[in-house]
Amino acid sequence: MKAILSSGTRHNLAELGIFLIVITFIVGSAGCGPISIEIRDWHDLDAVRDNMRGSYILMNDLDSTTAGYEELASAAANEGKGWQPVGGIAVNDGFVGSFDGQGYEIHDLFINRPDESYVGLFGLVEAGGTIENVGIVNGNVIGYDSVGGLVGKNEGTVRSSYACGNVTGDLGVGSLVGVNGGTVANSYSSGRVIGRDDIGGLVGENEGTVSNSYSVGTVSGNDFIGNLVGVNGGTVSNSYTSGSVNGSDFVGGLVGRNEGTVSKCYSMGSVAGNEYAGGLVGQNLYGVVSNSVWDTQTSGQATSDGGIGKTTAEMMDIDTFTGATWDIVAISNSGDRNTGYVWNIVDDVAYPFLSWQPV
Repeated sequence: MKAILSSGTRHNLAELGIFLIVITFIVGSAGCGPISIEIRDWHDLDAVRDNMRGSYILMNDLDSTTAGYEELASAAANEGKGWQPVGGIAVNDGFVGSFDGQGYEIHDLFINRPDESYVGLFGLVEAGGTIENVGIVNGNVIGYDSVGGLVGKNEGTVRSSYACGNVTGDLGVGSLVGVNGGTVANSYSSGRVIGRDDIGGLVGENEGTVSNSYSVGTVSGNDFIGNLVGVNGGTVSNSYTSGSVNGSDFVGGLVGRNEGTVSKCYSMGSVAGNEYAGGLVGQNLYGVVSNSVWDTQTSGQATSDGGIGKTTAEMMDIDTFTGATWDIVAISNSGDRNTGYVWNIVDDVAYPFLSWQPV
């Protein structure tokens, strides 16, 4: 300030005061964080690709009646290819912003790109990117490699989200995420997943972290097929499956092939395969499976390459899980929730479930 006043040009102090107030206001506003961009229709969603570092919030459900659907996300869009995934190898650009669905759903998503990789609503989410609180419902997604209903390849964070629909591909295919190198947490999937290798009900191939999640859909393929994760080279914890899985080799109720860590997980769905078919894990290749169980009766599998087989009655007994040091508590009925624990169970009545699960 002294330098300004001593210069050859004399400043009007009143004008200078106004100027300083404006500067202070601008700097102070910057400290409030980024302004979220509202998404209300398919045109708004499509515009996300124009600013891959932005902060976005979904303001309502999107479906086939929402503006922009026919030209952007229907079977007639983009010469029959449907939705163009946001981010991916073709454009050499991944999403690194934040997308908060606020609990709303995206319905009727159509993608038909059988020769393309990084296929999903978001093709590629890079480290630092976050997708949360959104559901993909009644989607029909087809791709080649790294194919998921929500994200084709995730290197960031996907949490509190779900996918219910049909997803088909060749390699690295999952209902929610095709290939995960980041974090998937508090999420679930249902519907049908079909592919060749590295096929999972929730995640096709995991090199990151999958936790507090579950899959209740059906999965079929050739090799490395799991109802939660096809191939795990990362960490899978506090998760379960109840859907069916069918494949040729390396087929598991939870994980087809494990090369990483699996802990405090269970599976109870039917498992069908040829070589290396297991109730919980098809093949455990240099990995670690701890404190995990599967239902020998409902799975149709008496063996697993990892985990401990239990009867249906034992799977509904809290003692099975407290003995394995699970963070679990008994509640009076399935409509209750005790979120102070990771797991809840209605003892001797039902299988354990995650405390965050919707009723």
